Amino acid sequence: MNTKTFASAADLEEKQVSFDRLSEHAYAYTAEGDPNTGIIIGDDAVMVIDTQATPVMAQDVIRRIREVTDKPIKYVVMSHYHAVRVLGASAYMAEGGQHIIASRDTYDLVVERGQFDKDSEIGRFPRLFQNVESVPPGLTWPTLTFEGRMSLWLGKLEVQLIQLGRGHTKGDTVVWIPSEKILFSGDLVEFDATPYAGDAYFKDWPQTLDNIAALKPEKLVPGRGAALQTPEQVQAGLAGTRDFIRDLYASVQAGVAAGQDLRQVYEATFAALQPKYGHWVIFNHCMPFDVTRAYDEATQHADPRIWTAERDRQMWQALEG
Repeated sequence: MNTKTFASAADLEEKQVSFDRLSEHAYAYTAEGDPNTGIIIGDDAVMVIDTQATPVMAQDVIRRIREVTDKPIKYVVMSHYHAVRVLGASAYMAEGGQHIIASRDTYDLVVERGQFDKDSEIGRFPRLFQNVESVPPGLTWPTLTFEGRMSLWLGKLEVQLIQLGRGHTKGDTVVWIPSEKILFSGDLVEFDATPYAGDAYFKDWPQTLDNIAALKPEKLVPGRGAALQTPEQVQAGLAGTRDFIRDLYASVQAGVAAGQDLRQVYEATFAALQPKYGHWVIFNHCMPFDVTRAYDEATQHADPRIWTAERDRQMWQALEG
């Protein structure tokens, strides 16, 4: 196996941004597999779901929002906690934002590993953290938390924030517009993009996807990849993510049962999954992290261990060196 460039350090090509209208109230900001941002425009306010990696990058989202509405951006929702998703929040708060909302489980993750994750991800994604100096000191903290489910009313438009189960992280939140059957999944669902699973719960994730499917969304904005604008596309996104998670974990479990060490399990799993999923965005980046977490879960670590910048490099060298 040829040594690969660390994480996304070699990914320096700018992506083409799309700003798609899903309904009178819902928009998707996507960029060829880069992290997505969702926008909900209610009667009297705007909600943003996931912020982009820096305030400078968030300004492009704000510019596009301002092309379609002058309503205040009052709410920022963290679908989960990863630095690449949340460090742009201050840009929206400067626009009059009133609350940054997250599940209590996500808040607990910020407490436990927020600074470690920030340092780790800035090292992994140099292009996404351009203008990182624009990020205020410290971390992005929720100002409002919930457990299980909450509803917000943007005028007459009900928006539900729901925890449907663990998957990508323990704090995953989906944002649901029940009147329009539009769902913003965060990184629980990806489309033509490799799920990052370094902080995942492999055993729980497929059931959480089934719980999403039970809502019968007709449109879905995934964490990465194009907005899914028909029920058939939604099903394809759910199925692709579910298949990847199950295929990877089954391969890792088989290697563990055979007494293989992590490097052996990684090489076998990479070879098994590459033909089907290797064309997906950030496949080479995610696989070492994903297999390491799956190996942990299949052996002795029910909960994800904290990734640090140092651990990132040590793991990469052990598996790819």
